[in-house]
Amino acid sequence: MLRNRSGFTAALVLTLTLASSLVAAHDLPANTIMNAFVKIEPNQAHLVVRIPLDLLRGIPLPLKDGQYDLAASGPATKSALTLLAEGFPIWENGIRLVPSSSTGRLSLPSDRSFEDYDLAVAVTDRPTDLTERMGYGLGYFDAHFIYPISTPKSVFKIQSLVAADLGNLTKLTVRYMPLSETSRAMIITGGSGAVALNPAWYHAASGFVLLGIQHILSGIDHLLFLFCLVIPFRRLRGLISVITAFTIAHSVTLFASAFHLAPRGAWFPPFVETAIACSIVYMALENIVGADLRKRWMITGLFGLVHGFGFSYALGQQLQFAGSHLLVSLFSFNVGIEIGQLCVLALMLPALALFRRVVPERVGVIILSALAAHTAWHWMLERWQALKAAPWPALDAAAVVTLARWAAALLLAFGAARLLAKWWERKFRPRVELPKGRIQEPERAA
Repeated sequence: MLRNRSGFTAALVLTLTLASSLVAAHDLPANTIMNAFVKIEPNQAHLVVRIPLDLLRGIPLPLKDGQYDLAASGPATKSALTLLAEGFPIWENGIRLVPSSSTGRLSLPSDRSFEDYDLAVAVTDRPTDLTERMGYGLGYFDAHFIYPISTPKSVFKIQSLVAADLGNLTKLTVRYMPLSETSRAMIITGGSGAVALNPAWYHAASGFVLLGIQHILSGIDHLLFLFCLVIPFRRLRGLISVITAFTIAHSVTLFASAFHLAPRGAWFPPFVETAIACSIVYMALENIVGADLRKRWMITGLFGLVHGFGFSYALGQQLQFAGSHLLVSLFSFNVGIEIGQLCVLALMLPALALFRRVVPERVGVIILSALAAHTAWHWMLERWQALKAAPWPALDAAAVVTLARWAAALLLAFGAARLLAKWWERKFRPRVELPKGRIQEPERAA
């Protein structure tokens, strides 16, 4: 039974991807967006999905005079439903669900029924109007599948195998409607594997921890900023306040962005990217001229706010997969970033220690910082061009209120950090008596 099912699935994938492969050899599909509703009821789950016919050219729908022969489409519709049941597999607690019933029809390009779940179900369950005329590759195929389930509290997953060979070009927009909960939407790209519609909190947490680690390890600008932070430090102890300030600061703006408190508009992302490049240039130049490491935590905290916005862009499209565990996912993503930072520091610090044995310490700081500044300078110029081309917002009342809120938040954050730094210095700063009764000066850059 499993072997037969595996063979059928392989044939399905070949059939469904053949359509897009044939199209890709000549023309990419004009419409690659599929829309679906998944509604959970006490004893059953409903999948209502709309697929552009441009993605289903491998399914032999009958043609007549260059148009779909709707009167003769019954057998092809049944075959399409069988294939699409395999093309959109759904699991309950890891067990593949089998539909107990299915209906399908062809719909005109002008049909707007999928703007509402109830209307989509009503239209999909209705027979095709045989008087309609539909050109080849135009319109949609609508399908409605009903699955018996054990309990509405299960974890449900869905996967899209339709035209998966087109990768990120195909997207399945899913509106998940759990029982007695607020509905939520997500976008699943082709070839992304099975996606949990309502993940358990620990599944969401583990996924976002990995996402945070992957983001910091792949974010070369964040890593270069971190590198500039640690270049002049000779002792790990001095780094604690700096890394803490950076962590707290980027956490503030990361959480603020997740709750839609960040500025909006096309100008803001290039502004953030430009500011991140500027932060690297500044840190590198400060290392070259000689930094007061005792005060580095302050400027690090300021730049950390900017980097937090940068982190939020990687998180934005992924929060749709958090389910109802938004705070857990945000915290887990932040934990992942910190784990990634610690892993990078575990490599950077020994490497810098070895470098100082080969190159005089002050010369080494200048060389490494100059290289970082040169790289970030080019980033800054490139990103500045993108920023100049972006439309800036009008300075209206709403913009002034937003600026005032962020200014107040920055002042509060700075004041809290100042108090924390003074407490830390009183509590943990070593005071070593030197000859003639002098107290050891605080560490400065090499």
